Amino acid sequence: MAAIERSASATWNGDLKQGSGRMDAASGILSGTPYTFATRFGDAKGTNPEELIAAAHAACYSMAFANYLSQQGHVPESIETSATISLENGTIGRMHLRTRGRVPGVGAADFARLAEEAEKKCPVSNLLRNGLTITLDAALA
Repeated sequence: MAAIERSASATWNGDLKQGSGRMDAASGILSGTPYTFATRFGDAKGTNPEELIAAAHAACYSMAFANYLSQQGHVPESIETSATISLENGTIGRMHLRTRGRVPGVGAADFARLAEEAEKKCPVSNLLRNGLTITLDAALA
């Protein structure tokens, strides 16, 4: 497979608490998407870098797990993953993945084992692993 490059950019104006920024992605999915101190450190409506990292991890892991299952001869009907990232004292230290799947012919113990093996093959997991603890809760749906 050829090398793939993806790009995004962000602009910030003003100081940390009163300022604001916007994010753009070359794909257009983020286009002037706003973010602020309140969307990052509070509960204001909007996105933030941590949410985007969690979304990327959930998406990548679901794809990696589906691929790994297929390689093992178990084509999944569905894999659903949520990711929760923890930012504490200015440091991202933990990511928790919760995955549920429907995989014909695979029992609960095998599903959990395969989920753990697949996590080691996920490119985003491998990127994040050196800087944070990744935990996984995997079960059949």
